[in-house]
Amino acid sequence: MGEQSRQNGGIGAEVVVVMVPLPAQGHLNQLLHLSRLISSYNIPIYYTGAATHLRQAKLRLQGWDPLSLSNLHFHEFPTPSFQSPDPDTKTKSPSQLAPSFHAVLLLRDPLRDFLSNLSKTTRRVVVVYDSWMAWNVQDIPSIPNAESYVFHSVSAFSIYSFVWEFVQQKGPLPPEAQVLKHLPNLEAMHPDFDEYGKLQNEALKFNSGALFNSCRMIEGPFLDLLAKEPILRASQQWAIGPFNPVILPENKDSGMRHKSLAWLDKQEQNSVIFVSFGSSTSLSDEQINEIAIGLAESEQKFIWVLREADKGDVFVGEARRADLPEGYEEGINGKGMVVRDWAPQLEILAHPSTGGFMSHCGWNSCMESISMGVPIAAWPMHSDQPRNAMLITKVLKMGVEVDDCSSQEVVRSQRIADGVKRLMGSREGDEMRRRAEELSRDLKLSVMDGGATRLEMDSFISHITRE
Repeated sequence: MGEQSRQNGGIGAEVVVVMVPLPAQGHLNQLLHLSRLISSYNIPIYYTGAATHLRQAKLRLQGWDPLSLSNLHFHEFPTPSFQSPDPDTKTKSPSQLAPSFHAVLLLRDPLRDFLSNLSKTTRRVVVVYDSWMAWNVQDIPSIPNAESYVFHSVSAFSIYSFVWEFVQQKGPLPPEAQVLKHLPNLEAMHPDFDEYGKLQNEALKFNSGALFNSCRMIEGPFLDLLAKEPILRASQQWAIGPFNPVILPENKDSGMRHKSLAWLDKQEQNSVIFVSFGSSTSLSDEQINEIAIGLAESEQKFIWVLREADKGDVFVGEARRADLPEGYEEGINGKGMVVRDWAPQLEILAHPSTGGFMSHCGWNSCMESISMGVPIAAWPMHSDQPRNAMLITKVLKMGVEVDDCSSQEVVRSQRIADGVKRLMGSREGDEMRRRAEELSRDLKLSVMDGGATRLEMDSFISHITRE
């Protein structure tokens, strides 16, 4: 099967896997990493989506080269027309992405046709789809030899918290979930996302199982709780994370390395805090100014990724360039670095000089930080991020809280500086670093032969390739 799939793009293979990601960076990235893992079993993979979003996914990939995998195929659909508005700094919700989400609903018919044609030349078509793309795969039951698996892009802890809060109506909590009594009050979801989410939930009526970018050593109790929840409609589940590479190839080519890595080479071990709020966060000028002052007042070395949030199409228009206090970048020379372009987050977190991560706690970032053994200064912004932050700080105990997202107020510089110093310059921070390094070791062992995550992945592969 392997040689045949290499020669003719998966046509005629026994089993092929089709990925259907949501067109947002954190979602695109996770399913692309999963594609690499599944392809290592010599199974052909089709990674599908609108042309502009596939280009985005490939451009920003870290840790490996998608062109190196002969059985990974990018199947582009024409990009539907949609507006790509600028991010709105008045709200934490990434409302600028809503038009692109609604536009890709138009890919339902092309996807169905693609799957139907693929099914004619293979014994089984396995579709792995983002839970927020359920609408696009609802025709799968009409394809006799196709089956689908829902991928949850957020933590099991977050999903269980939403189930408890909105489905169980805050009923009795099991002992392992008592921390949920202290959920912060959150900003309401943007109306466009609320409408979109309801559409996906209505379509999420069938699947053959659920996949999580997590592992039992991190979220075992919450995965067990979710397995008992009928609302998820998953007869089986597999925790097969982390999806991102846990050991990165050494890159000695200075011409290919990002400038931040060369700067890190000159710093002491665990001396630098990496500051990045992901691809969907847009901060006001006032908040950016407070961060700038707070980082300087912390007297800790830092790399700060300061870039505007993604639009629905990252290749159109000019991104806003945030202003910093006059003379700021010159004043931090040697002490800090401000990065205005796309930064290699995984490589920065893996660098021995990086000792902390101020993060929005998107699940991608959390898993990458755990993988590399870096504790987190948690500053969630929206969606599942406040719950992920609770998992990091209250359950895993490998982070401090800077803000809990319960207020729209600007977080002041003193609070930011205090959070940085607590993580980077205290015994408490040292203990969190030790805890993060311990989790990283266990997680890396779990993905090796005989490890818990590897066994779950083997189980999933055996299931989808069964006779």
